[in-house]
Amino acid sequence: MNPTSGVLGEAWGLYKTHWQRFAILALAVYVVIGLASALLIGLAGIFGALLATVVSLVGVFLLQGAFVHAVLDVRDGRVDMTIGETFAKARPYLGAIAGASLLAGLGIALGLLLLLVPGLYLLTIWVLIVPVIVLEGTGAVGSFSRSKDLVHGHGWNVFGLIVITFLLQIAVGIVIGLLVVSLPETAARFISDLLSGTVAGPFVAITWVILYFRLRDVSPAPPPTA
Repeated sequence: MNPTSGVLGEAWGLYKTHWQRFAILALAVYVVIGLASALLIGLAGIFGALLATVVSLVGVFLLQGAFVHAVLDVRDGRVDMTIGETFAKARPYLGAIAGASLLAGLGIALGLLLLLVPGLYLLTIWVLIVPVIVLEGTGAVGSFSRSKDLVHGHGWNVFGLIVITFLLQIAVGIVIGLLVVSLPETAARFISDLLSGTVAGPFVAITWVILYFRLRDVSPAPPPTA
C-alpha cells in the first residue's frame, strides 16, 4: 500500500476538527513572516522579494516545528496539551530547526531561482527535516540525509503532496488578495500573507507532519546516535 495514500484526507480531518487551535499557532508565526516579508520587499525590491521567499520557507519549517507535537497530540482524537505546552515542546529544538530551515530555505530558493527543478527536488527530499529533528533528536545537518532516506522511493508522491498544499495556499492567498486589493500595496501584501498563512499554513504543516509519520512507519529505523 502506498504510505502517502490518504494523507490529505487525514490532514483535512484534523484541520477541520481543530482549526481554531491550529490557526492560533499559525498566526503567531505568520505575523513575524508577514512583517519581515513586507519590510524586505519594500526596502530591497526584487532582491528583497528573493529574501522574502527565503523567510517564507524558513517560516513554514518553523511552523512545522510547533505542529509536530500539535498533530501528535490530536491524532488520537483528544487535545491533551495547551497552546503554551505545544510551543514549549518545540522550544528545545528551535536552534536546530532554525539552522536547518535557514539552510534549506537558502538552498531551495537558490535552486528555484537558477533552474526551478533543483529547488523543487531539494524541497521534496528535505520536506521532513523538522519532524526528524523534533521526534528523532537528529541534529540540523543530519536531518537532511535522514529526510532524504525517508522520502526515498516515494519521491513523486511526496512531490505531488507538496504541490497540492502549495497550490492551495496560493489559491487562498489570491482570494484574500482580491478582498484587500483596495488597500495600500504594503498593507494589502501584509494582510494577505498573514491571513493566507493563518488559514492555509496549518493545512500545509499538518500534511507534512502526517507524511513524516506515514513514511517513518514504512522506513528502516535511523541508526543510533553516538
